[in-house]
Amino acid sequence: MRVSKAQVSRRVLPKYRQETMEDSRWMSAALREARRGAAEDEVPIGAVVVHQGTLANYRLSGCCLYVTIEPCAMCASAATHARVERLIYGARDPKAGAAGSALRVLNHAKLNHRVLVTHGVLKDECSAVVREFFRRKRRERLNI
Repeated sequence: MRVSKAQVSRRVLPKYRQETMEDSRWMSAALREARRGAAEDEVPIGAVVVHQGTLANYRLSGCCLYVTIEPCAMCASAATHARVERLIYGARDPKAGAAGSALRVLNHAKLNHRVLVTHGVLKDECSAVVREFFRRKRRERLNI
């Protein structure tokens, strides 16, 4: 029996927590960081760390990490080792996302820390920032 890509992706994605009212607020902050990066000609991926309703840093126990794009393997591993309590991301990354889209680094069975995950918060805006950045880069390259 053949299994479709959709069936495989549904099986490997971890269980997700529902979006909260605060998620849009903090994802908007991550989007501002992404746009600031784009204005500086950097890949526009924004992230903020929140602890008890305020931005946080260093050891991240009890913190929420808001990221515009699903974390890569390196970032998912860093979030796990820093003991991030919850990850909220906007758009999935089917090529390199390590929260279940392409890889399953986050919440891997061999790791001892589990991160609660919510995805899809402001996903259209998050996708649009990255899509527009690379569209502009392609136009610039063609004009050279």
